Amino acid sequence: MRLLYPRKPVFLVILRIEVSIIFIIMSFFSGFIQRLPPVTKNLAGVCILVWAVMALFPGVDRALTRWCAMYYFSSPGYEPMQLFSYMFLHSGFTHLFFNMFALLMFGGVIERALGSYRFLFYYLACGIGAGLIQEGVSAVFVYKYASMLPADAYAEICRTGWTLMHQGLTFADPTAATLNALVNTPLVGASGAIYGILLAFGMLFPNQPVYIWFIPVPVKAKWLVVGYVVLELFYGLGGIADNVAHFAHLGGMLVGFIMILYWKKKGTFNGHWFF
Repeated sequence: MRLLYPRKPVFLVILRIEVSIIFIIMSFFSGFIQRLPPVTKNLAGVCILVWAVMALFPGVDRALTRWCAMYYFSSPGYEPMQLFSYMFLHSGFTHLFFNMFALLMFGGVIERALGSYRFLFYYLACGIGAGLIQEGVSAVFVYKYASMLPADAYAEICRTGWTLMHQGLTFADPTAATLNALVNTPLVGASGAIYGILLAFGMLFPNQPVYIWFIPVPVKAKWLVVGYVVLELFYGLGGIADNVAHFAHLGGMLVGFIMILYWKKKGTFNGHWFF
């Protein structure tokens, strides 16, 4: 998630350095990238291009965050198309790097297993499903905090809070401030779709060893997926304020699980779109 704040000159220099690093990495691994199947390669290319444009041009950043990041459905900033567009925006270099690293490492394998058309459908469905589930979970918390305030306060917070957030301000009352953050903070990132890809890898190649840099021994893919589910549940249900949409991650995995399970029962993986 991210808020809109004015860019500072020093921050712009750092962003330009990060853009340079991205293109240096892409040049170094150009052979690997060229061998990737088309959908994986193009999805990563779109995300990187959008991030680079947003990083270099603050006006474009503000416009894309306003119209393409996903807001809660009762926010003045909400648009239905945001359920699709939000997954192509990222809040920073680290956010982009880890999502694209996972996409490039696992996406090509899953695309070859499912076929390009079905993989594209799977990726977008996981991303959209993650957004819907995050909206649903947010609705539970919005109802919780709105019930603590006077009956007419919610509509006022949605309307006035939108302006305050874009001025770097919020309400003095802690409950109203929390409610305002839930409603008017935008969600960005491909993480929901990426977690769907990780889930697919764990289901299709459960015993494939995966090497993680901080673990000295390989971990089977199925246990890696289980570990991610446990961590996301722990952080999500624990209410840890780390500015990460953990239920969106779980939502992407849930949607992916349903689709992979359906295709497994049907006995066909490499198909055209869903059926």
